[in-house]
Amino acid sequence: MSKRYGIGRYLTGATAARTGDEMSGPALLLVGLSVTGSASTASALLSGITLSAAVGGPVFGVLLDRVARPGRLLAAALAAYSLALLAILLGLGRLPLPVILATALCGGLLGPALAGGWTSQLPQVAAPGNLPRATALDALTYNFASLAGPALAGAVAMAAGAPAGVVVSLALMVLALPAAWTLPAPSPTPATAPASVIADLRSGFAVIGRVRPLARATLTSVISYVGVGTLVTCTPLLGERALGATDSGTFLLAALAAASLATNALLARSPGALRPDATILASTLALAGALLLAATLTPLALFAAMAVAGAGAGPQLTALFAVRHREAPAHLRGQIFTTGASLKITGYAIGAGLGGPLATWSLPGALLVAAGFEALAALCFVALTGVGRGRRPGVPQRAQGTRTSP
Repeated sequence: MSKRYGIGRYLTGATAARTGDEMSGPALLLVGLSVTGSASTASALLSGITLSAAVGGPVFGVLLDRVARPGRLLAAALAAYSLALLAILLGLGRLPLPVILATALCGGLLGPALAGGWTSQLPQVAAPGNLPRATALDALTYNFASLAGPALAGAVAMAAGAPAGVVVSLALMVLALPAAWTLPAPSPTPATAPASVIADLRSGFAVIGRVRPLARATLTSVISYVGVGTLVTCTPLLGERALGATDSGTFLLAALAAASLATNALLARSPGALRPDATILASTLALAGALLLAATLTPLALFAAMAVAGAGAGPQLTALFAVRHREAPAHLRGQIFTTGASLKITGYAIGAGLGGPLATWSLPGALLVAAGFEALAALCFVALTGVGRGRRPGVPQRAQGTRTSP
């Protein structure tokens, strides 16, 4: 841990990068619609830069774990992602659409660097005794970014035009470069024979599947995010049904993000109150209850449901990070965090894809299906609880001790 690199610099860089990332999707959607006049082209841009993250996460995580200075690789990823956004902005309407979509797909491969890539480096910044509080503060940057990014994209587009939103998005990522570049290097580990990237990928997935608390947290969060993706897709129609205009759906999302932010702020003040494993289950059940409440479609119930959903989603993220920090072997931490981010993005994308057709069929039905995914996630958590923690690869069972999950 570097004495000159404090948690403040980390949080500043992570907040700028993640806000730029959360802003980039809506900004691309708006600029695609503005330049081409085609909603399908705009949505294709957004899908391209989102879905390819599922492929890029594990590989980028392996590279983070293999390099001596992960922060510099993270900075390079930020710069490349920013250049991809700039290339899309300059080429849209001038270059063939397949070239633009290919650029979006390539840029999206680096998306997990903006999420799990940062978080995997947190133990190099925070002292072990301060890691729970640092984890809660780190989760706050996600909540803030999810609240501020889309709002900033809309505000900038209204004030200065849709292209300006993309420019501000990539500028925020560029501002994060110094904080990424100067991240402390991890402690040196004993030299071992270098393994191939494929071997490291297998090792990372094996750890996620074999270490029971890690497998349980990962599976629960991915299935839960299918429900969250369905909910987010339904918000325009929820706004129209309950509040009279599709645009008012953004107020529902703002209520969800604000509740997540407030709940995680409370957790940051009392990090010892968080029992990560139990919190993942409780927060998933809270999301299920919120979706059932939202299915009533009354205005007051909808805002209450979003507040409950935010109060569940915020702690779920903090607890998920805490489990990963606790269970991931140091030499595989980067891969486990970026792979986890990729899997969650995939779950969210599946939910978003289901949400449209389901909402067209029945809006309450779509919300009930989303609640069903949350219930399924909770059942999976319970099913994976019975046997106890799996053995870490390469660590004898007796050496691990008998400590229980905090």
